[in-house]
Amino acid sequence: MKKLIYILSLSFIFISCSEYNKILKSKDYEKKYEYAKKYYDEKKYSRTTTLLGDIVTLMKGTPRGEECLFLLGKSHYMNQEYAAASQYFRTYYRNYPRGEFNELARFYCGYGYYLDSPEARLDQSTTYQAIDELQSFLEYYPKSIYADSAQQAIFELQDKLVEKELYNAQLYYNLGNYLMANHYESAAITAQNALKDYPYSKYKEELQFLILKAKYEEAVHSIEERRLERYRDVVDEYYTYLAEFPEGKYAKEAKNILLMAEKYTKNN
Repeated sequence: MKKLIYILSLSFIFISCSEYNKILKSKDYEKKYEYAKKYYDEKKYSRTTTLLGDIVTLMKGTPRGEECLFLLGKSHYMNQEYAAASQYFRTYYRNYPRGEFNELARFYCGYGYYLDSPEARLDQSTTYQAIDELQSFLEYYPKSIYADSAQQAIFELQDKLVEKELYNAQLYYNLGNYLMANHYESAAITAQNALKDYPYSKYKEELQFLILKAKYEEAVHSIEERRLERYRDVVDEYYTYLAEFPEGKYAKEAKNILLMAEKYTKNN
């Protein structure tokens, strides 16, 4: 019985592949389109994208051209090929600004880039694209049922950009005075700019504390003429941190930095 089921399964796969190869070689574009939709319904997205990719240019300007282009984007999206999907969705809404699927195309374009956005340590070009597309979607469709998902994705993408800046600031901090350069100042400036651009980020405390640490190290390694001024700046920075995070996870370390800075300022 098991052998019979196995043979029948192989036969079905063979027939299915034969059918697909036959359609793939066909010059009947209408038949290709119908089979592409059939494969889409069967969740065979790779077959759908191959068939629609063959005919999408030829379908342009026909009654089915709009749906063909959107379905090609959606098939790539469902196949987790998000970069390709977003490109097709963008082409769709540009070619059909009043099209039937315009709202969905604009949303999936941005959301596809969101899903394709890499980890924070890598280049964030895709992240910026995702934010731009999702913000554009919200401008066009502020009351869409997808508006909350778009807004939440934007928040997550912005946090990823902040995380990237946090990594950069930490890198500067770790470099210290390497090659006689003041990387502590660069660390503080990078973190300050991130806070200015994204004041509500979940990484706010990490950035604020890094600024305090960087300024303290800068003061420690300063020439004597600048040391007092910079230690006073450390004290000011401590109270900025304390005002934001009175029960912060770095409160104890921050207090130790304050005590060391005050020890110098009170004796000079």
